[in-house]
Amino acid sequence: MTDFNGTTIFLIYAAIINVVTFVIYGLDKWKAQHSKWRIPEATLLALAVIGGSVGAWFAMSAWRHKTQHKKFRYGVPLIAIIHFFILLIALNG
Repeated sequence: MTDFNGTTIFLIYAAIINVVTFVIYGLDKWKAQHSKWRIPEATLLALAVIGGSVGAWFAMSAWRHKTQHKKFRYGVPLIAIIHFFILLIALNG
């Protein structure tokens, strides 16, 4: 049986939340194009805040989604930068 340490668990979480966020942003773009019920902006931003900022940022570029909204255009990169600095602090702890 594999012994997971904190770093391994963090990396697995980060990978999963970023893939999920990327897919959810793509789903919301599809829903927008097909006049379907949309995913609330608060949910999209919350996914970025809880660790999916890189996935959100890539999704915004890949899907060309939410790029005209200032809270996404500036907020998601800012969240990603904050996450980066938190990671640096945690690793240099």
